[in-house]
Amino acid sequence: MSRSLAAWDKAKREGRKLTMVTAYDVTAARLAEAAGIDALLIGDSLGMVVGGEADTLRVTLDQMEYHTGIVARTVTKPLVMADLPFGSFEESPAQAFAACARLLKAGAQIVKLEGGATMVETIAFLSRRAVPVCAHIGLTPQHVRQIGGFKRQGKTPEAAAQLLEDALALADAGARMLLMEAIPSELAAEITAKLPIPTIGIGAGPGTNAQVLVLHDVLGLNPGNAPSFAKTYLDGAGLITKALAEYAREVREGVFPAK
Repeated sequence: MSRSLAAWDKAKREGRKLTMVTAYDVTAARLAEAAGIDALLIGDSLGMVVGGEADTLRVTLDQMEYHTGIVARTVTKPLVMADLPFGSFEESPAQAFAACARLLKAGAQIVKLEGGATMVETIAFLSRRAVPVCAHIGLTPQHVRQIGGFKRQGKTPEAAAQLLEDALALADAGARMLLMEAIPSELAAEITAKLPIPTIGIGAGPGTNAQVLVLHDVLGLNPGNAPSFAKTYLDGAGLITKALAEYAREVREGVFPAK
């Protein structure tokens, strides 16, 4: 397990790969910890995989604070990271600090915010005030309406150069980690090699220091909706549906409950 930020820095120096999945509740957090997952992300993806929304934009800071508290109280070994939801940090560094304070008090050890070079001032402000930040570049779901959907980023030389420039600027500003989503694997590997901080990939190839996936995609609980870069390790939806159908059959036939 790599619960502390220092442990993540050490893992990068030693070339050890780390793992992260999303968790929004007690059950998921317990299972992930038991499996030896290194970090849990309370992501604003909960709006989609738990709330059935088309994107993450309606998730509130109150919701993130609530789910962060649940996960943080449940586990002792994994690092706990929480997302800053849309509208909670973009207005000013002071607004971002207030939002981060709520998530840190709820139990997060590091907060994640989306955006490239435009977030440099905010990350520097937070870093000077003892707030550990994971920056998030590439496909940033909170910008989905601006970029026209969930599309891969950094595909042109110009776009790739901008992502590299953003990554270096964010690290210089004080970001403790960098998450890269849906960008070319060669670019992600190059950024990882040039940055002194740990990188986390999702749909960014094998060259990052860590990998993160949405738990529902890993367990096959979101059939038909998982992104192409995700890997499903279990037919969770099929197994659960079968179990529930068996329960319903036994009740209707008088088999359950037994005397």
